[in-house]
Amino acid sequence: MPRIIETRQLTPVTKFFRIDAPLIAASARPGQFVMLRVREGGERIPITIADYDREAGTLSLVVQEVGATTKRVCALEAGDEILDVAGPLGGHIDIPPGGHVCGIGGGFGSAALLCLMREFTARGDRTTAILGARSKDLLILADELRPLSHNVEVCTDDGSAGFKGFVTQRLAQIIDGDAPGRPDHVIAIGPMAMMRAVAETTRGPKVKTLVSMDPLMVDGTGMCGGCRVNVGGKAKFACVDGPCFDAHEVDFDVAMRRNKAYVREEKRALDRLACMTNREAR
Repeated sequence: MPRIIETRQLTPVTKFFRIDAPLIAASARPGQFVMLRVREGGERIPITIADYDREAGTLSLVVQEVGATTKRVCALEAGDEILDVAGPLGGHIDIPPGGHVCGIGGGFGSAALLCLMREFTARGDRTTAILGARSKDLLILADELRPLSHNVEVCTDDGSAGFKGFVTQRLAQIIDGDAPGRPDHVIAIGPMAMMRAVAETTRGPKVKTLVSMDPLMVDGTGMCGGCRVNVGGKAKFACVDGPCFDAHEVDFDVAMRRNKAYVREEKRALDRLACMTNREAR
């Protein structure tokens, strides 16, 4: 079982993990993910790989508490072991070298830009990272991204840090000619609504755009069909055909409806976990 080497609380509901996973780190590439399970009989959840260190044999993950399983993950600390971590899964991000690559991270999605920006900068691309959050307190990993990118743009809804407004507003300004200049490729990772907004922002100007889709997954290997997304009018599986797809081909309306299919079951799982926690505290 992979052992947790380090944890760090990034926001009240977002936690950084560095784990000992040499086999996964040896072959991980930007854009891939792992399937994680914390207890026998528990669900498997997909977590995007934030970073990897092949030499040290470690993997970095960032988890946000949104349901019962992610709450269980975020309760773990350094020295604890994770029951299952399977990967790397999914395809890597394939972008031709030599251009200006703009990575957009919404909320916890900013974590996935770590290995992306490092790899693209190292091969000689011009890189810009645009990070968005509702407020300064919810921004993550901006300091870590600065040495990995040529330019880091911070956006907050309330203006408490950086640009006041959405990442799409700042992206539109950059596409229109603001420094650091129009990107050749955009990669958006974060909440589905944010990725859809990015797709619409880049559609008119015809900027090539990828989005990292995070639909419901069961096994992460293409057998269950749970992560089906409609891309260009065809059914694709995010776990094996993605997770990154052409943003202008994704049917976000269908994807967002499918992600809400188990809202009641997710609430029941959270309620059960809360009851268990309260009983243990007595």
